[in-house]
Amino acid sequence: MTETTRDPRLVVEVLSEALPYIQRFSGKTVVVKYGGNAMTEDTLIDSFARNMVLMKEVGINPVVVHGGGPQIGDLLAKLRIESRFVNGMRVTDSQTMDVVEMVLGGLVNKGIVNLINQCGGKAIGLTGKDGAQIRARQLKVAHKTPEMTAPEIIDIGHVGEVEHISTDLIEMLAERDFIPVIAPIGVDAQGHSYNINADLVAGKVAEALGAEKLMLLTNVAGLMNAEGDVLTGLTTAQVDALIDDGTIHGGMLPKIRCALEAVKGGVKSAHIIDGRVPHATLLEIFTNAGVGTLITDTAQEGNDNA
Repeated sequence: MTETTRDPRLVVEVLSEALPYIQRFSGKTVVVKYGGNAMTEDTLIDSFARNMVLMKEVGINPVVVHGGGPQIGDLLAKLRIESRFVNGMRVTDSQTMDVVEMVLGGLVNKGIVNLINQCGGKAIGLTGKDGAQIRARQLKVAHKTPEMTAPEIIDIGHVGEVEHISTDLIEMLAERDFIPVIAPIGVDAQGHSYNINADLVAGKVAEALGAEKLMLLTNVAGLMNAEGDVLTGLTTAQVDALIDDGTIHGGMLPKIRCALEAVKGGVKSAHIIDGRVPHATLLEIFTNAGVGTLITDTAQEGNDNA
């Protein structure tokens, strides 16, 4: 059914069903990590921008943290700078860090800001260097093989981890009806820049803000069990058990740990959602069905759309 032929009664029914969720989450902060397919496919890009504007219009305060790994790789290739990875993390020397800042803090960040503004929102683009809001330290990577008696510490350059989040600037913007859009670049006490995993930054920002929700957009349907079924409502204790028994492994493990730490750090709920689904963020917030995996603390177990 097209936009021009949609039954208006259906539209009214959907709005009516969303009302309890709008009332419940009005005034709350939702941190959304934006990346993957949702950032590269035109229809998903448009729906994401509209989702952020709608959330703001109904009183929710969205804060966007974005990635941009493929865009960084593309520009490095054009500049004939080799991309190297250790344990899935990009080795980032000073030259590569310059490219990271250009892509994340410039091209990608301002592109997202422009899209949200074009949809009627008021977005402001930031990096963690603005207001020193993301204080970082260099990430130490340990590598160990069975034949090694002690792990080897590998220097992967300007790759960082979060030491501290300052929320003053983010909160000021949200109070003035802006949507903060944050590139995951941090700075240390000496002024050195660091590229930080966007999931990690989103989780730490959500913790620092005491957010109602952390939403991590992915390229999969959610966390799956051994049979390939999506696991929907999980407590932190259940997630710990799934990590221990090996159900959660590989590329999903860092994302789940990020969500787990955020909930244990005070975020009401974390959502691993399928960014390939149009309007995924709205479906997760305003419906019971959702489009991914919900993680809450034990005390919140059983709450609808907690």
